[in-house]
Amino acid sequence: MIDRRGRAILFTGAIAAALILILTSAAGAQTMPIPNVSLTIGGPGGGPAKTATVIQLLFILTVLSLAPAILLLLTSFTRIVVVLSLLRHALGTQQIPPNQVIIGLALFMTFFIMAPVWNQVHTEALKPYYDEEISGEEAMDRAAVPIKGFMLKQTREKDLALFIKMSQGERPRKPTDVPLTALIPAFVISELKTAFQIGFMIYLPFFVIDMVVSSILLSMGMMMLPPIMLSLPFKLLLFVLVDGWNLVVTSLVRSFQ
Repeated sequence: MIDRRGRAILFTGAIAAALILILTSAAGAQTMPIPNVSLTIGGPGGGPAKTATVIQLLFILTVLSLAPAILLLLTSFTRIVVVLSLLRHALGTQQIPPNQVIIGLALFMTFFIMAPVWNQVHTEALKPYYDEEISGEEAMDRAAVPIKGFMLKQTREKDLALFIKMSQGERPRKPTDVPLTALIPAFVISELKTAFQIGFMIYLPFFVIDMVVSSILLSMGMMMLPPIMLSLPFKLLLFVLVDGWNLVVTSLVRSFQ
């Protein structure tokens, strides 16, 4: 039998042999020719058109890098994920459902709710741009119209007036003239307020259950037993009996209509 000292010696020897093999392979690889790769803007045959194409490519990459922020701030994702998180806290189930399930459900609900808006953007902006019927600037202007319409419908006038006033800009004459720099933060805080209102209504029945269970335990003198351990089954039973997931999802979807 090999003792611990012998195993340690064998393990150290194996690591040393592996390092020698890696260093030997790296030394042999140095003799292999490595092709030269270069990235240039312009060059032979280049001109303003080619430079503009590169700039457009960089702009597209920048937009793709901002895609998560766009999904969070310009869609219904914020309200949905906040309400689902508050629901989990109201149930007192700690990390059940896990964050991946909550974010995934919120993401697909966002796709479902925003589908009419995205279809309108595709029909009025992206498709004509792909067919080379309109320019990129005009496509962006057309794409902003349905997105602004959705955001304005969910934004409170008080929140929108706050950011327009702080921007010290001219008062827009019509809804489509509202700048995105004022509309986006106003939309976000409106979504957060609506999410908290829905979360408060969700909390009430579970709060009542916690209060009743705590009062019963206190009257029985069972002060060492955590009330959440006894109230959790009752809250889960109530949520299942009323078909809670159906009610929550239905309420969230209808709140955007």
